[in-house]
Amino acid sequence: MTLNHLSPAQVEQIVTCMIDGKTLPPEVLQQIIAKTDGVPLFVEELTKAILESGHLKALDGHYELTGAFSTLAIPATLHDSLMARLDRLVTAKAVAQYAAVIGRQFPYELLQTVSQLDEAMLQHELDRLVEAEIVYQRGVPPQATYTFKHALIQDAAYQSLLKSTRQQYHQRIAQVLEATFPEMAEAAPELLAHHYTEAGFLEQALPSWQRAGQHAIERSAYPEAIAHLTKGLEVLQTLPESPERLQQELALHLSLASALSIARGGRASPDVQQAYSRAYALCQQVGETPQVFQALRGLYFFTVTRGEYARGLDLAEQLLSLAQRWGDPTFELPARLALGSLLWWQGEGVAARDHLEAGLRLYDPQQHRDHVVLYGLDSGVACGVYLGLVLWALGYADQALQHLHRALALARDVAHPNTLQYALFFTAMGHHFRREARDVQEQAEMAMALISEHGLASNFLAMATCLQGWALATQGQREAGLALIRQGLGVHQASGQEMQRPWLLGMLAEACMHAGQRDEGLRLVTEALERTQSGERSWEAELYRLKGELLLSQASPPEEAEACFQQALDVARRQEAKSLELRTAMSLARLWQRRGKRPEAYALLAPVYGWFTEGFDTADLQEAKALLEELEG
Repeated sequence: MTLNHLSPAQVEQIVTCMIDGKTLPPEVLQQIIAKTDGVPLFVEELTKAILESGHLKALDGHYELTGAFSTLAIPATLHDSLMARLDRLVTAKAVAQYAAVIGRQFPYELLQTVSQLDEAMLQHELDRLVEAEIVYQRGVPPQATYTFKHALIQDAAYQSLLKSTRQQYHQRIAQVLEATFPEMAEAAPELLAHHYTEAGFLEQALPSWQRAGQHAIERSAYPEAIAHLTKGLEVLQTLPESPERLQQELALHLSLASALSIARGGRASPDVQQAYSRAYALCQQVGETPQVFQALRGLYFFTVTRGEYARGLDLAEQLLSLAQRWGDPTFELPARLALGSLLWWQGEGVAARDHLEAGLRLYDPQQHRDHVVLYGLDSGVACGVYLGLVLWALGYADQALQHLHRALALARDVAHPNTLQYALFFTAMGHHFRREARDVQEQAEMAMALISEHGLASNFLAMATCLQGWALATQGQREAGLALIRQGLGVHQASGQEMQRPWLLGMLAEACMHAGQRDEGLRLVTEALERTQSGERSWEAELYRLKGELLLSQASPPEEAEACFQQALDVARRQEAKSLELRTAMSLARLWQRRGKRPEAYALLAPVYGWFTEGFDTADLQEAKALLEELEG
């Protein structure tokens, strides 16, 4: 909790509480106020130092000086105050110093083993530290755990040791952890890594930093993982070059890139590209290794997330070629996912479906369980949600929803936060396609909560925010909804991501149209269509349809809107996107109906509607049926 400096009155309150309501001589109180600058810990420490100095005598309800005020030694800084109090503890100070090297929190058994002090003496000195409120105690020795009251107290004790002594203590602690407390070293390898690093034993520290990073990734503690792996790379730079060092650096960069892609700025972050590029370069030096697949896959996701689809397709095909050459389904599944998801965004739904279905046939929850650590995502869940989106576009709304719900259930079983938020987000996206605002809002809000709780990538938070805004706007809260979509788009742009931007711009354009902001809506949909030229065409037909609707709402010549609808139909038919074809056919049929061309409108819409064999409870198919009945009448 960040506090502002306390006011003089608040400092006086703390002092009064510490001396049980008695009063201090005014000149002493003013010195405490002046010296401590409103820092709470300094207020406590300085008050204790003065009380323990022997220069004050307690009388009825107040303290009096026993000598001249000038003889009262008041420490000039908080550090001086802390050191003065430690010095007064004499023998207990040495215990505090050893404990400070262990850490802010330290178990009794570890301190006893590394200090090699007599048990009775150690407990006595610890009791003195507890009584002086240097440390807090939880439990009873030998199962007790102690914690320094404040990090600054630990730091003061630590800094009071000579550097050479500190290094000896760190070395002793690391050796004891490995020899006597292996379960502690295994559960918290960052402790072992820290002590070996501070002792100057860097070769022994490096594997522990790697393990610490991996453990943190497995717990979805990505900021911790990034810190541990970055420290490992810093340590590695001090070691001489060798084949072993190359392998260690490769492992560190791959783990770091995986953590960075899920946390911070997400896959589009330059840090992610730098880490995967370095890993790929190291693979070339090491020789062909399975790790090259992980590096290539990371570069693929960075590339397509930045909207470089042609380069992304080349990388995805390299992934599939590698997997097929190795004949290993463990690699073929993520390669199929990469190709299938990219082809979907490019508007190649049929080819995307083939790759995604092939990927799901390869999926084995046990065999692919390590994907959540290697890639930050369960590949079976990802294949399932993408297949759901593709099937909806191809006209199979019920099968699409089944795949989305199946993938969401699997994500809950996997119990991996990033995988679950991914499934929630894409399920919300699927409901957006089906125009089901309440379901969109529910799934988007759950995704946002997970993303915020675990500090996951901001680009998914941005897109989930847009979906929540669309759901609110669709349910009548137009201003609030518009504000959320704009907010999400701003974060999305700041993350460096280009993928999905045409879809998000189209979402905002639609909300603007319904809010009467037609000029803004037309500007947005025009920008979205321009961005499809990069290769992201899955939403292109819907964008042309929206442009036509916006032109009609502006009372533009109907021929302009009709041209947009015709272009949308051409795109949808070329992509075999039957759901988007139906939606566009309805827009064009309504326009023809208003212009007195009822037979032509019916002839356009009826065969499209007649193609469908499922999804009759969706809003689009229900509206199409009602419109056909109008046109027949």
